[in-house]
Amino acid sequence: MAGRFEGKQALVLGVANQRSIAWAIAKRLADEGAAVAFTYQGERIEKNVRDLAASVSSPLVTECDVRSDDDVARVFSEVSDTFGGGLDILVHSVAFAAAEDLEGRFVDTPRDRFWMAVDISAYSLVACSRAAEPLMEARGGGSIVTMTYLGGERAVPHYNVMGVAKATLDASVRYLAWDLGFKNIRVNAISAGPVRTLAARSIAGFTTMQTMFEERAPLHRQIESDDCGAAAAYLLSDDAANVSGTTLYVDAGYHAMGM
Repeated sequence: MAGRFEGKQALVLGVANQRSIAWAIAKRLADEGAAVAFTYQGERIEKNVRDLAASVSSPLVTECDVRSDDDVARVFSEVSDTFGGGLDILVHSVAFAAAEDLEGRFVDTPRDRFWMAVDISAYSLVACSRAAEPLMEARGGGSIVTMTYLGGERAVPHYNVMGVAKATLDASVRYLAWDLGFKNIRVNAISAGPVRTLAARSIAGFTTMQTMFEERAPLHRQIESDDCGAAAAYLLSDDAANVSGTTLYVDAGYHAMGM
């Protein structure tokens, strides 16, 4: 549906390269008329993000360390300046855990790396939603979407501390939906099946996970980032005006299976 996001202003966090789920969502928004701003984390991926942003005529590309309250405040100040004080859409596709914590046993996760994973992967949604709130209120409401995974509900070998972080993220979505609903701001999550992204490469046994997924999912097929882009476009659009606090599974039905 062309033009669904005409006149809308969006901020997308978490693009790393053209295979990122966040990029699939951002491109879908831009293709349907939204002005899309981007953040990136670190010099290593800056050029990738800037090149992708340029391809959709982005008005803003800025660095953001989501563990820094000052950095989050600066980013949303820049977004406010760029978009005239308003924001309609926030896409949060940010997660991180140390590689060594995605290989061994969860019980061996050290305290500092446990809190790092939760801070980056879950609390960052809270911090960014709080910063987005006045900008969305100025536009009469808005929509926020984050990316989660079934490992937050069930134990997935090698997902470990990231699963705990996703469980925290899932609960945060529900509480944010309640808090922000009074201002017509919706908060939802997409739970995707395994997609071969930069982040997925750090999970031990990911290829085996994909094979098992295709065997056991009711639709017996893999998930692509564009599938998530389409689902996010629905949740972020007015088509989902009465959908909030919800997790939408984009996993070929895998979550419905018992084994």
